[in-house]
Amino acid sequence: MLVKVYAAALQGINATQVTIEVNALRGIRFFLVGLPDNAVKESHERIRSALEFNGLKFPSKQIVVNMAPADIRKEGSAYDLPIAIGILAADGIVSSERLGKYMIMGELGLDGGLVPIKGALPIALKAAESGYDGIILPSENAAEAAVVNDIKVYAADNLMQVVRFLNGEAEIAPYIMDVEREFYSQQSDFEFDFSEVRGQESVKRAFEVAAAGGHNLIMIGPPGSGKSMMAKRLPSILPPLTLQESLETTKIHSVSGCLTGASLITRRPFRSPHHTISSVALVGGGANPKPGEISLAHNGVLFLDELPEFNRAVLEVMRQPLEDRKISVARANYKVEYPAGVMFVASMNPCPCGYYNHPTKACVCNPGQVQRYLNKISGPLLDRIDLQIEIVPVPFEKISDAREGEPSAAIRERVIAARKIQEERFKNEEGIHCNAQMTPKLLNRYADINDQCRSLLRTAMNRFNLSARAYDRIVKVARTIADLEASENIQSHHIAEAIGYRNLDRENWGT
Repeated sequence: MLVKVYAAALQGINATQVTIEVNALRGIRFFLVGLPDNAVKESHERIRSALEFNGLKFPSKQIVVNMAPADIRKEGSAYDLPIAIGILAADGIVSSERLGKYMIMGELGLDGGLVPIKGALPIALKAAESGYDGIILPSENAAEAAVVNDIKVYAADNLMQVVRFLNGEAEIAPYIMDVEREFYSQQSDFEFDFSEVRGQESVKRAFEVAAAGGHNLIMIGPPGSGKSMMAKRLPSILPPLTLQESLETTKIHSVSGCLTGASLITRRPFRSPHHTISSVALVGGGANPKPGEISLAHNGVLFLDELPEFNRAVLEVMRQPLEDRKISVARANYKVEYPAGVMFVASMNPCPCGYYNHPTKACVCNPGQVQRYLNKISGPLLDRIDLQIEIVPVPFEKISDAREGEPSAAIRERVIAARKIQEERFKNEEGIHCNAQMTPKLLNRYADINDQCRSLLRTAMNRFNLSARAYDRIVKVARTIADLEASENIQSHHIAEAIGYRNLDRENWGT
């Protein structure tokens, strides 16, 4: 008897329908075809054990399982449940009448219990798009899949519960979740707040500008000057995620298996990988392709502490994603695309000993060592960072001051107001949400500068030997500074402040 069960395969952060055809013939062999990987091939033994544990007999027939389309590689153990249901249906134990109504996914334990899978959200989105009545998943994936309002989610704990449901012997109530209520109820206070930062007013201002326009930022300063501390507080002043951004971010974490029981990502991600990270772990890929750290930080912050300690090859692969806000990973066996719309924040010491330009401590590095240390960060990568700021140690008087600084909530209000101006400005521009994303065409349209600003920029370009990309960055930052002041036009003091955020340009620092 030939039966068909419907499942899905993950490709990047999206899912593709997979039809599992099972045919029971005369014989005693088991064939699994359709480009399965080793984890799928091993399903035979898990399914046999699960059936016998629950008093069901594995058919004494020749079982042929075909996973179509055969040109898409099937990976992981999430096909255990649909293959098991297909085998039981082909043997007449499960009714095939309702199989066409549902997409089924789940990993089986040896006792028939259902183990959670990766990618439940994109799979549920595909099921809804394909017009299924519902999707059958392990209970631990129910909340994640129920984010999709257009499909019923049936959560099961074990194989026999699914068998009885498909035979009409027992019902499973669809898992219901109010997405908007869940989204807003999970908004909570931040662990870190800018009110805890003493001094560093100019740096806090740079963070405000960066958050308001979605700009990349790098800090350079001696050890203990507060670089990492302030970076951790950046999410507290960023605008809240929209529901659409939340769903987009959740899809990425779902495919990576990083949700850890949460149904939605409701706060902007903050990812801070160690400097020993590989280029594949940073941008994604691998034998079984997964999103990298830069994609896991999508719609949030990617923070690289001690930037020169990262492998140069790792840093260079970031140049294209920072510009295009997406990553295309092409290998011999696959090609996937991951989103990478991040705020890139980095920190570094000014020299190997850390005390170059320090006001009180002497640097023991010679000029050549300082320059070689700075040269670990390539000029093209620095050009893609809008704000380059120098941090100096906080004096004792400010460290010992008991008064709190301005809280993150107050800064966040100004950032949100500036972002609303940008949302209105770019409402007809597809894929553009903030000033940092402006193309040269949009820059000419929305960031026009007067003669006085142009003269100031010309002087800076000539004096500091800035690149054409640096010119665009300065104008974008000036546009953001003007938005923070609710100014329709860019003024000369906006340009002057934006130029002041180019501290690390090669010709005027570290020589």
